[in-house]
Amino acid sequence: MLSGADNEANTQGRFKEQMRAYDRWKVELAHAVTEYRQWLEDHHMGTPEVELRLHETLENLRGDRLVIAFVAEFSRGKTELINAIFFSDYQRRLLPSDAGRTTMCPTELFYDHQHDEAYIRLLPIETRLEEVSITDLKQQPQRWTALPLDVNSPDQMAEALREVVKVKRVSVEEAKRLGLFVEESHGRDLDEERPSHVEIPVWRHALISFPHPLLQQGLSILDTPGLNALGSEPELTLSMLPNAHAVLFVLAADTGVTRSDMDMWQFHIKAYRKNGHKGLVAALNKIDTLWDEMKSAEDVERSVRTQCQETARLLGIEGGSVFPVSAQKALVAKIRKDAALLERSRILALESYLADKILPAKQSIVRDSVVGVTAQMLGATRQMVQQRLEGARHQLDDLRSLSGRNSDVVTNLMRKTRERQATYNKNMESFQASRRVLSQHAKAMLDTLSIRAVDDLVAKIRKDMEGSWTTVGMKKGMKTFFDGARDAMQHVTSQAEQTHGAVQAIYRKFHEELGLPVVDPRMLSLQKFRVELERLYEEAEAFRNSPMTTMTEQHFVVKKFFISLVSHVRHLFIRAHKETDAWFKGILIPLVKQVSENKHQLDQHLETLCRINESRDALDTKVRELEKRCALLEREDTTLHSIYRRLTTQIPAEASAPGTDTGLSRATG
Repeated sequence: MLSGADNEANTQGRFKEQMRAYDRWKVELAHAVTEYRQWLEDHHMGTPEVELRLHETLENLRGDRLVIAFVAEFSRGKTELINAIFFSDYQRRLLPSDAGRTTMCPTELFYDHQHDEAYIRLLPIETRLEEVSITDLKQQPQRWTALPLDVNSPDQMAEALREVVKVKRVSVEEAKRLGLFVEESHGRDLDEERPSHVEIPVWRHALISFPHPLLQQGLSILDTPGLNALGSEPELTLSMLPNAHAVLFVLAADTGVTRSDMDMWQFHIKAYRKNGHKGLVAALNKIDTLWDEMKSAEDVERSVRTQCQETARLLGIEGGSVFPVSAQKALVAKIRKDAALLERSRILALESYLADKILPAKQSIVRDSVVGVTAQMLGATRQMVQQRLEGARHQLDDLRSLSGRNSDVVTNLMRKTRERQATYNKNMESFQASRRVLSQHAKAMLDTLSIRAVDDLVAKIRKDMEGSWTTVGMKKGMKTFFDGARDAMQHVTSQAEQTHGAVQAIYRKFHEELGLPVVDPRMLSLQKFRVELERLYEEAEAFRNSPMTTMTEQHFVVKKFFISLVSHVRHLFIRAHKETDAWFKGILIPLVKQVSENKHQLDQHLETLCRINESRDALDTKVRELEKRCALLEREDTTLHSIYRRLTTQIPAEASAPGTDTGLSRATG
């Protein structure tokens, strides 16, 4: 039997502990970035480009989310599983999962830090008739129906949340117009009369902002309805599921793996594994239906194990990727603090997987994307400080060597300094010429990635496809579109490689001729965008060839799918354009700072030598000034090193005690 402490820890869940640790890690990162930004401001070393990147870093940390998607056919207990894993501390079902009620529209559950409020926003189902994607509609809040969410009234919250399960009856013609009527889905026999009216969801998509601690710490849950929704909303499989950090495919032990389960797996989820994502597992829910008091514990265990093995075989995954759980019993156990029932529910194994596998993988993404860029900028700043320190020490050594020497020695040092200034001026002419060449490269690459270029391609494809709404015509048009997009991305990738070589040569030249510190400029990598283009193309093929697409009105499906697809490609090119533009703006900043610092030191050193040549009394004064400057620069280097250590720290191995107060907004205010 578990002790009281163990019972409390298990009821709370390892995932919640690790989420708190992850949140504290992000808060510490934000503090480090904020301190670095303040340091730059205090020392007048910032630039508009660097300030923008640091601002974006802080905003990215504030808006960072760990997205976990739950996918299942109807009545698999998916929503109950969400309640059990994340929201048991409300001592009730936060999300509606009563018998006969199921999520009818895709629902995103998160906390909106930007607006800092609780709400429900619902997108009317009629927006499916428009040529606008959900992603674009999220930028138009006036298009959504907003409902208040009173976090102090459980009854009001429960009633408001029931909106996501609402349906309405419409004519078959209206359902077909919306792309929501599929003959086979209504289970009619061949001789059965087609119904005149059918039920459809009232809402197309739901956004729920709720101040639950896990959501405030960055958790975001995507709750998707059944196969029909995945088939009729390509945006789910094109963007939302692939962008999730974990996908839980929920099955039920009382039904086994059904045909619709397999269709969902084959046509909409399996590709997630193919694209290198490790966060895909199956949860075999409702194992309590296998609990038989007439059987021994060993027999029950054998039944559960057999069903898990069979599920893994049918899905083509490893047995360890199938987690048997009872969401309903887990929720009851957590509410009642029943350790024995909680253990029987087996939910802790699934929670540990999320905590030990998914969260560390998410941390790696943040570390590479957010921390990596900032750490590189901080490293360049520290290198600048070290360059100043080295220059001050060099000047100090020169001045100390002048003590007791005649004026010829000073004159000789002045001559050498002027020679170095001449070398600097010569290199600056070459540097300006190189910058002009880089500007030409930048224009060519950014023009290729511009929205105008994408829209020109879209316009051409639309013109070619007019009057050819056959399957063959669609495939040809889609292939032509993707060929053009991929060619553009490949062209920019090749240009980026050539440009990086040119930048390396510039840095190398200044290192060799002026003795500046060695810098390895960051290379622009567009590989992730190329991979995403390929994934979109593969998903497009799978969608077009799926039975759901075949059974739905072709004109509607192709039109809506093409618009959704183009929207995602446009957003992809926007991101690639932004990243390329930022790369060009920042790639020479370290060198510009080095060159500027080198000129400042040469001018300052020559001025000092001139004063000493005129008056030997100036020597002792300047030596003392340089000694103080060296000490100050050493302290600044130590400060930057401390910030760098905090910036590159790992997530704490263990979470802090429950109730620890954290808040990213305070760190970034």
